[in-house]
Amino acid sequence: MIPEERPDGPGAGEESARLEEAGSVRKGSDPLAQIPRGRPQSRRARVHQQITKELRMRTGAENLYRATSNAWVRETVALELSYVNSSLQLLKEELEELNGSSVEADRPESEGITVPLIPLGLKETRELDWSTPLKELISGHFGEDSASYEAEIKELGDLRQAIRTPNRSEVGLELLMAYYNQLCFLDARFVAPPGNLGLLFHWYDSLTGVPAQQRALAFEKGSVLFNIGALHTQIGARQDRSCPEGTRRAVEAFQKAAGAFSLLRENFSGAPSPDMSPASLSMLEGLMTAQAQECIFEGLLLPSPEAPQDCLAQLRLAQEAAQVAAEYRQVHQTMTQPPVRDYVPFPWTTLVHVKAEYFCALAHYHAAVALCDSPPAEEDFPVLPQAFLGPPATSEPWGAVFPQEQEERRNLGKAHLKRSILGQEEALRLHAVCRALRRVDLLQAVLAQALQRSLAKYSELDREDDFLETAEAPDIQPKTQQKPEVRAPSFSRVKVTDIFQRLGPLSVFSAKNHWRLAGPVRVTRGEAGFGLTLRGDAPVLVAAVMPGGPAAAAGLQEGDYIVSLNGQPCKWWRHAEVVARLKGVGDEGVSLQVVTLLPRAEPPGTGHHRPALGGLLRIQKECGWGTPAPARASPRCFLGWSRKAKPTGRLSPQP
Repeated sequence: MIPEERPDGPGAGEESARLEEAGSVRKGSDPLAQIPRGRPQSRRARVHQQITKELRMRTGAENLYRATSNAWVRETVALELSYVNSSLQLLKEELEELNGSSVEADRPESEGITVPLIPLGLKETRELDWSTPLKELISGHFGEDSASYEAEIKELGDLRQAIRTPNRSEVGLELLMAYYNQLCFLDARFVAPPGNLGLLFHWYDSLTGVPAQQRALAFEKGSVLFNIGALHTQIGARQDRSCPEGTRRAVEAFQKAAGAFSLLRENFSGAPSPDMSPASLSMLEGLMTAQAQECIFEGLLLPSPEAPQDCLAQLRLAQEAAQVAAEYRQVHQTMTQPPVRDYVPFPWTTLVHVKAEYFCALAHYHAAVALCDSPPAEEDFPVLPQAFLGPPATSEPWGAVFPQEQEERRNLGKAHLKRSILGQEEALRLHAVCRALRRVDLLQAVLAQALQRSLAKYSELDREDDFLETAEAPDIQPKTQQKPEVRAPSFSRVKVTDIFQRLGPLSVFSAKNHWRLAGPVRVTRGEAGFGLTLRGDAPVLVAAVMPGGPAAAAGLQEGDYIVSLNGQPCKWWRHAEVVARLKGVGDEGVSLQVVTLLPRAEPPGTGHHRPALGGLLRIQKECGWGTPAPARASPRCFLGWSRKAKPTGRLSPQP
């Protein structure tokens, strides 16, 4: 996946900074990621294509084997089936290595032994040429000179090129969010429902590497939102979880990743790639929530002078570990159900299963420590809530009532240690089954260390004269003091300027609207002024025209928007600025250019009836046309939605 291909060695950051200072790369992009050892998703796509080919060959051979009765043909087909099955096994092992590399690549930046987490690789995409469709819209629909917008089109292309390789940092996240906000502006300005820009967006599936394509701009927005969540997972997996601050940042990163996938699942449908299907996004949301819960538990394990690890603290740790195990069990169940099981990486499924067993064993270990290291005096032992222990695994009396005698507590502690040892041995067995996980030495070290700790504790409690059979310990009820929150991305904190704001405010100048351009017309000042009333900002609206006045004589009517004043574009001028300019006009008058919004049913350039102001405002309200957003704004993050502002609703005095 992406993380393994990025050189992060000494000098890499200095080289990136040097290129950024030279102006050859946009801030937040990683130029060194452009020269990887090979495109991992492209390799996964190739392996998937070969696997699909071999599966088809095997299906055909099996059908032929069942259909024929010729002994020679059956022998030949059986030999061919053996070759196909061998090839399939090799291809699946190669795919496991490619998918499992992400677990090994993003190791935390700490020297302590911590359980590795699962970062998600970024979706890759092909280069895209915006110039042709945007220039056609600018010249055809907006009536502007498309050649004068080459700088804006190049800026958009450079921004998209930069988000293909974002830095694994907050700066990289801001870069992705800035591009997402620009896509919202593009959607609001250039896409008229139910049409599209005529571009074909190509993205590779993050889980399988299979390419997918779609003409909808929402696919581009959804893929970028997916990468925002994936980048959060990479940032969270790289945190130093040996200190409280690193653990807090990891929890926050995985919560934001879960929020990005939740937002994508709720607002995007019809995904052409498996990783963006509702089932996959639900699985990813659950996986990130489970990893956040794991980081919360790791934070509780950090030594704290203010909170000594007494008996109650150990019991709380047991319930916290049981909560992590329950989260991972639920994720594992989701991963093993169709259709997710058909494309989720096998190392992920195995690692989630390993963690479910490991944290369940860890819960029993902390319960045993609480029992065996408790004060010997009965009156000093705390009274525990009945919710701590689950239903008894056997009919032993301490399954429902916590024992108060020291010997009974020792026996129950041995029972919990026995379940802990069995669970850790099962985790090690599952770890050894997966070829990709066997290369992750860090995980094996964690599991082996936990097993040795449980065995050592069990040997302390075991006696030579203890001939009683150890009973089976009851389950531990999962409970947590800090439930992870699903935090949606805050796009509003990344302020961007609409690249194509020169075309005018979105409330009027978008592909969703049609208008008629009139003028320039010369309006002279009369005894009562120009004979018109203005309202609103950017652009200023002609709210009323005095019958028989200069404005009416020049052809201005209610509902016109002033877009040019004495040859100077004023689409973004505020009401006070336009009024001041009109008041400063001499006897020679003023040259105005106006546009009038047309109803959707009326094609542009046809019809001679201009709607009255009341009717025009009603049409604007129905169609979602309001006064424009400020020049610097962040559009809504929902896919396919655009920003809508309300009219100002104030009238100006006649200039």
